[in-house]
Amino acid sequence: MSQSETADESKRHVQRKPDREVMDKAEIYSILDSTNIAHIGFVDPDTHEAVVIPMGYARHDNTLLIHGSTGGRMLMALKSGIQICSTVTLLDGIVIARSAFHSSMNYRSVMAFGVPRVLEGDEKLDGLRDITNGLVPGFWEHARPMTAKEAAQTMVLALELDQVSGKKRTGGVNDDEEDLALPIWAGVLPVRTVVDAPIVDPAAAHIATPDYAVNLTHKP
Repeated sequence: MSQSETADESKRHVQRKPDREVMDKAEIYSILDSTNIAHIGFVDPDTHEAVVIPMGYARHDNTLLIHGSTGGRMLMALKSGIQICSTVTLLDGIVIARSAFHSSMNYRSVMAFGVPRVLEGDEKLDGLRDITNGLVPGFWEHARPMTAKEAAQTMVLALELDQVSGKKRTGGVNDDEEDLALPIWAGVLPVRTVVDAPIVDPAAAHIATPDYAVNLTHKP
């Protein structure tokens, strides 16, 4: 490994408040499995602009899977083999301290770095299945099969989770000792995401809501 590669690798670690770094791979997987949106950052090779685009994704083992239209700006750029940074963030709470300086957020986040590769053939179909079931578990097996035309219009990219950086903040208020006696309220407002009851499409009103939809209801 070259000195530049070693330096780049050191930048993957949390520089500020390193005690908040998440090193355990199982915990990193858990964070990634708790949401469905990643923000993909890259430098467009044509315009040289820095771009960040939200994308749906799924994790399969040690791989992050993203997909989109074959004609989309991002997918066409990434197909050329450029470096990306994929970021996932979960907001768990708003921390209200006695001062604005010490107010904060409880969160969990993961950044993944690397050059994604394009999946083809059976790997691509497996990736589409994982992405679909990652959003609605069990739906792929009940949905209308994807046509060859639809598959041709969809690109699937795989990013190996070998270069990752995780970080989190948990707990309560960390006020200065001299501020604790101030007559100012302090505490944490917990934040969570839930799935509400299904809104049935009128054309499907005669069909019982399937388990794969019901099972997601109110799931945090």
